[in-house]
Amino acid sequence: MSSLSRLSLLALFTCASLPALAEEPRYNQVSLRSEVSQEVGHDRMQVTLYTEAQDSDPARLAKKVTETLNSALGKARQSQGVTVSQGSRGSYPVYEEKGQKIRAWRERAELRLESADFPALSQLTGELLQTLNMGGMSFSVSDALRKRHEDELLRQAVQSFGARAKLTSEALGGTGYRLVNLNLHSSGFPQPVYRAPAKMMMEAASDAVAPQVEAGTTRISIQADGTIEVLMP
Repeated sequence: MSSLSRLSLLALFTCASLPALAEEPRYNQVSLRSEVSQEVGHDRMQVTLYTEAQDSDPARLAKKVTETLNSALGKARQSQGVTVSQGSRGSYPVYEEKGQKIRAWRERAELRLESADFPALSQLTGELLQTLNMGGMSFSVSDALRKRHEDELLRQAVQSFGARAKLTSEALGGTGYRLVNLNLHSSGFPQPVYRAPAKMMMEAASDAVAPQVEAGTTRISIQADGTIEVLMP
């Protein structure tokens, strides 16, 4: 073998050995997990209302639905602090019993409302139920409120992980520990919230009474999981 070939082979062997030489062996590693959570009250309320009608004339039907929806939009936009948007809208044919001939058209259009002012949105909902139907009511935690609680929980999760790591080191007879890696995860689990029953919808529609609401809470959690290396004497 030539000198050049031997030098090339030696260089290749040296490069292949570098990762093994650079990788420092780790012993006494322990995986740990810590979790902290808190119940956070919902501060946003969402309501979906809709109008639905049927007519043999598609143009007349569209005009009727549009007029009802525009009237509701005008009233909703007068309420301060309520975000108003239009939801889905669509129409479909209604067939005769044999299913071969279209006898009418049915159209549905949604109106979506959202606010942090629950009493105002409840009152507006009661008024709009005179002409619209209730599609659904839900509650959520705003991004700003969630972030504020997550930041505090993150600090608590790290502190809890550190306390557990120290306890583990002491239990194993170590003098301390070295953090190998740490991962943080967040999650939120909404609790069951109020859904308006059909009877109450009819009563609200006839009497324009603001629906009573119970916003509920969401459990926000932060998990800290990672690996430590226990330092032995």
